[in-house]
Amino acid sequence: MKIIAVIPARYASTRFPGKPLADICGKPMIWWVHKQLSATDGIDEVYVALDDERVAKVCEEYGIKYVMTSEDHATHLDRLAEFCQKVHADFYININGDEPLMKPEYITPLMPSGVDPGEFYVANAMTTIKKPVEVSDIARIKIVTDVNGYGMYMARTPIPYPKASANFDYYKFVGIQCFSKSALEFCAVTPRGKIESIEDIDEYRFLDNGKKIKFILIDAETLSVDTPKDLEKVREIIQKENQ
Repeated sequence: MKIIAVIPARYASTRFPGKPLADICGKPMIWWVHKQLSATDGIDEVYVALDDERVAKVCEEYGIKYVMTSEDHATHLDRLAEFCQKVHADFYININGDEPLMKPEYITPLMPSGVDPGEFYVANAMTTIKKPVEVSDIARIKIVTDVNGYGMYMARTPIPYPKASANFDYYKFVGIQCFSKSALEFCAVTPRGKIESIEDIDEYRFLDNGKKIKFILIDAETLSVDTPKDLEKVREIIQKENQ
């Protein structure tokens, strides 16, 4: 069984152009993400799926494998779907290029142990929200699962609503995913659906069409870099960790 890790890296981010190359303690952000994936047991190869020659040049400088993909992809799922046509694997582990705080111990639970490579399979990490302010933060995607751990619905607003009880935990999306090849091929031929377009949550590509997403609970402290302010926080964390 072959497992490849893929880091989608879009240069022209609306809120933060060029962020895959943002400097963190002397190294580009994409290097930090690649470092964590490369240290994860069970992954055969690590690639960056990029769309810009500037990112390609940096990957070459650091000896990082990459595949050039279209700059027209609307979502990371579309970029991964193109990638899987160019690089064969049974499963693809995905971490976005703006997640430099990911650690191997966060990634390992998403490795597809006991899963048939021929079946449609999507798994995603989630973690308990520990900071109350994140419950109302629209950048943090909240998750509700059924009793078997499969996603029922996701939202940027707080879910579930505590009308009858407040005795529960909120869970948020963590940007670690595992896809079988057939799941990514599905994305290549399936357009964005109504709810995906409204919430701007890519994973509704599956739920909109009756496909299952397995959510795996992990204990993780991470921060995606969506803004320059996030970058400053990440720099501080990595600097402390590497002192």
